[in-house]
Amino acid sequence: MSLATAEGHHHIQRGVNMKATVGLLLLLLTVYYCAAAPQQLLEMSHGQCCFKFFTGRIPPKKIVSVFKSHSACLEKAFVIGTATGRRICVSQSVTWAQEAFASMANLQNDDE
Repeated sequence: MSLATAEGHHHIQRGVNMKATVGLLLLLLTVYYCAAAPQQLLEMSHGQCCFKFFTGRIPPKKIVSVFKSHSACLEKAFVIGTATGRRICVSQSVTWAQEAFASMANLQNDDE
């Protein structure tokens, strides 16, 4: 193999490695944004993270479901499902939300 061929081969290998690295980075960023982006300001679906939090109180009779945000999320939240079909993020430090979560967990245990 001549020197010119060896240098050309090395250049091609570096280009392939760079393309693979960039492709992998783009794939990882796409997966991250799909998993972390909220659907609407206060609403989300399972496996996603909350970025905006409701600071008011939701009457217990309007709550139909409560679940925790994904464990990998930076901010821990409860996602409150309402009778109107909305999903609202509330910080896990809020007492009434903790009580709603415990109440729903008790209801589910009673059904089993």
